[in-house]
Amino acid sequence: MSKTASTIAHDLTAGLVVFLVALPLCLGIALASDAPLFAGLVAGVVGGIVVGLLSGSHTSVSGPAAGLTAVVAAQIVSLGSFETFLLAVTLAGLIQVALGLARAGFLAAFFPTSVIQGLLAAIGVILILKQLPHLLGRDADPEGDFQFIQPDHETTFSELGRALDVLGVEPGAAVIGVASLALLVGWDRVKWLKQSGFPAPLAAVLLGVGMVFLFRRIGAPWAVEPSHLVAVEAAPDLAGFLAFFRHPDFTQWANPAVYLAAGTIAAVASLETLLNLEAVDKLDPRHRVSPPSRELVAQGVGNTLCGLLGGIPVTAVIVRGSVNVAAGARTKAATVFHGILLLVSVALLPGVLNLIPLSALAAVLLVTGVKLASPALFRRMWAAGKHQFAPFVTTVAAIVLTDLLVGVLIGLGVSLAFILRSNARRPVRVTTDKHLGAEVIHVELADQVGFLSRAALTRVLEGVPGGGHVLLDARRTNYLDPDILTLVKEFADKTGPARGVEVSLRGFRERFGLPDRIHYVEHATRDLQAALTPADVLKVLQDGNERFRSGRRLTRDLGREVSATAGGQHPLAATLGCIDSRTPSELIFDLGVGDVFSVRVAGNVSSRKVLGSLEYACAVAGAKLIVVLGHTRCGAVTAAVDLIRTGRSAAEATGCDHLDHVVEDLREAVEAAPGEPADTVARRNVALVVERLRKESGTLDRLIRDGTIAVVGAMYDVATGEVEFLTSAGAG
Repeated sequence: MSKTASTIAHDLTAGLVVFLVALPLCLGIALASDAPLFAGLVAGVVGGIVVGLLSGSHTSVSGPAAGLTAVVAAQIVSLGSFETFLLAVTLAGLIQVALGLARAGFLAAFFPTSVIQGLLAAIGVILILKQLPHLLGRDADPEGDFQFIQPDHETTFSELGRALDVLGVEPGAAVIGVASLALLVGWDRVKWLKQSGFPAPLAAVLLGVGMVFLFRRIGAPWAVEPSHLVAVEAAPDLAGFLAFFRHPDFTQWANPAVYLAAGTIAAVASLETLLNLEAVDKLDPRHRVSPPSRELVAQGVGNTLCGLLGGIPVTAVIVRGSVNVAAGARTKAATVFHGILLLVSVALLPGVLNLIPLSALAAVLLVTGVKLASPALFRRMWAAGKHQFAPFVTTVAAIVLTDLLVGVLIGLGVSLAFILRSNARRPVRVTTDKHLGAEVIHVELADQVGFLSRAALTRVLEGVPGGGHVLLDARRTNYLDPDILTLVKEFADKTGPARGVEVSLRGFRERFGLPDRIHYVEHATRDLQAALTPADVLKVLQDGNERFRSGRRLTRDLGREVSATAGGQHPLAATLGCIDSRTPSELIFDLGVGDVFSVRVAGNVSSRKVLGSLEYACAVAGAKLIVVLGHTRCGAVTAAVDLIRTGRSAAEATGCDHLDHVVEDLREAVEAAPGEPADTVARRNVALVVERLRKESGTLDRLIRDGTIAVVGAMYDVATGEVEFLTSAGAG
């Protein structure tokens, strides 16, 4: 079978299964809404064919929704007639079209995943609880009783309790329900049935119809009562069928109550559609995303037609959508086909439809519910943490105990509470930066800082100790609430100085009109250089390497450092490192412009030019520390070890004219560690260079003896980023 033929086959099968489930739902929801039964069928046909064709969703199915029953019933009573209500539905559709054209579908992006998952699980739980009475032949009420408090004044739990009373069970309907459920559960467990391509739900329905005929022949008490079968009103002829259609009362166009009802229907229907659309998208095994604004337009056109033809409002419906996905729908052709089947069957085959037992359909919905509310989903949400699980489980409980819309709003409220709590606790990132000139509390504002962050930011600023220094950093901030900006200004100009707090600002100039002002020293200055001892500088380097390794590097304004050091330099240290691209001293020690002299030569070896450079750094420019920085996996050392131990020259081995000079400078280290690996040779080379600096430079030796400078060796691990400082005789 070709790919196209396979897709069509899957869609036709799924459309048939959805049709079987949708038919009693259309009738039940219309009955629960106090609307004519035919109005529910009209809505089902329009939702399937018209909305299905216009929608951008591949799997969502539209029709009359249980979540609208209370709204529909209330508006019919309020407006006084069903025809006036139809006018409100027509106008509601036009409002939805306008919302879609205005791109209002973006609101779907604000529904938290935890709430959407809660919606899916809640629908599953409701299907299980609501369909058990139908499955056992106990509840003859409409299939549309999805609210906790039903139109017959029973609740979900009281109806379930009555269903468990065996004295009231209809035996024929109960046996059909249990047999259908057993067939559905066992279908996927039998390999040849699973691979047959025949839909299990259709098999369950056919089994149910066959058992209806069987029990009729057996007679009481096994005969299935009409109240437990699908009930579609039959028309005697075409004229009788057309008489079922109702039309809006346009004479009520000036009635303000009509427009209020239209707005209410449009708002509720649009919200339910966006919620259910996203929920069904999460079930789609191909993970396709439906365009929400286009869906609003499609729903609007559908509801306009429903109003004109006598139907109740439609929305995207998760029960039909989940059945559609479970039945293997590939494209929206399944949705359209289910609508066509509704139209044809209602017009031509009402007698056949009225043989379908509700208990068989209840079995199909119950299995769908188990899949939606699987224990695996609850375990996954629990593992995600309380910020995900609390809104999820609240949404589930609220929908089960109220209705879909109210439950989702409660879930959104809980999710919002967690967001606000998180925002109030962590609207900013606070770190302590140990700059060369001061220890600064760095307060980095978020991308968006709204009014709700005011309390948390106030607590952070109040926590800055007197005499301390704080940097308010808005470089990443795109939006700053005016109240937050006022708080920043007042703290920078009044509150902070009054408490002896130095307040620096960065990143406010372009968007918020506050000039940058930095009151601490980011780079090495003459005064700082003079005040620090060699041991102090060594600690600066050790702390910098720790920041580098942990990913907590200081926030630097390099442009400002360039300007500040243009007139002179006063570095704290000098490093003699290798030219290896992985060993830049400024990064390894988290230093800025003007903080360090960096001498780099292959193998970090010494020479007269190197000595001259280091003498200038310390004796003339005032650096307090020399670090001979070797590193692991050094290419120069590895090459020297190989060449010296094999007796080859660098010129012969590599074609380089001057590389032999580097190899000779490393010879002593290689010969001092016979047979040792290159990293051990590199470590030995560091110790030899430290000794050589002091031995070959009287200037450096004198500065070491005076305590003015120190010389230390270090090894940098290119794999971990850690610098190990080595004990040496040249450390002063």
